[in-house]
Amino acid sequence: MELLKKLTQITSPSGNEQSICDFIEEEIKDYVDEIYRDALGNLIAHKKGTGARVMFDAHTDEIGILATFIEDNGYIRFANLGGVSAYNALYQKVKFLNGTEGVVTVDASRDDIMKNLKLSDLYIDIGAKDKEDAEKKISIGDAAAFCGEFSDLGDKVVSKALDDRVACYCLIRIIKEMKSQKNDLYFVFTASEELGLRGAKAAAVSVNPDYAVALDVTATGDTLGKRKMAVKLGGGAAIKIKDNSILCHPYIKQLMIDTCKKYDIPYQAEVLEFGGTDAGAIHLTGAGVATGAISIPTRYIHSPCEMADKGDIEAVINLSIKLIEEGFGK
Repeated sequence: MELLKKLTQITSPSGNEQSICDFIEEEIKDYVDEIYRDALGNLIAHKKGTGARVMFDAHTDEIGILATFIEDNGYIRFANLGGVSAYNALYQKVKFLNGTEGVVTVDASRDDIMKNLKLSDLYIDIGAKDKEDAEKKISIGDAAAFCGEFSDLGDKVVSKALDDRVACYCLIRIIKEMKSQKNDLYFVFTASEELGLRGAKAAAVSVNPDYAVALDVTATGDTLGKRKMAVKLGGGAAIKIKDNSILCHPYIKQLMIDTCKKYDIPYQAEVLEFGGTDAGAIHLTGAGVATGAISIPTRYIHSPCEMADKGDIEAVINLSIKLIEEGFGK
């Protein structure tokens, strides 16, 4: 899990993916035939083969914040980069790209503020004495990500940015561990997924795949609360049926199910009633792409303490490798 730990602890919020892409490129450059980046910051690795062109996708960015205004007292107002919850953010630590750290705080003297907390109610305290002091460390437009250390809990792991560094981890392992291939393969580590699947839109046009598989996290129904969802930690790879961005292609979906059954890989069906993944952008590219998605069940998504199961992660890797070795195309 040391590789996953390193991936999660790199600070690369949406629009600022260079650091995480630098790290990934060093990990995989000796295992692919060519590797390059496009104008949007996507990292594209090509492993040449014959037959259909297949794209595997995972996004590199994490949710974060952007400094928008510095108060006279040195507190920093901010905007969100991606789906940041005010309640999840409150009293959490953030780290700016230049290394400056701070704490998300609020005017606690307002008795009613917690009843309807909004991002506009929050500030970042970097310990500055005043505005002039703060401006020595932070400029308007500086980006930051949330801090959340990596913890190995035995069967499970907890960290910030498992969304979607755990899928990047899977892709790296897949590239290194696959033994053979039946298709022409593109492994794409996309940028700015949290801002509306932006990187995947451009990458899919460039790669122009015949088939695509997106790897991402998904929510679970095994935590406290009323929401019902038939996905749980420890249940295996989650084969996506649909989310708000895609109804997965029946050929890809059935191929995944049949492969799991053939190789005794634990799996579960995922129907996500909210949110989306890069698959939503990829499948609408050009005249359309036969696209599916494999998800890693994850609790507490978009918080600094996301949780995933090691067995589920291995199932996603094993399923993906078998798909590659068996090949796509009727």
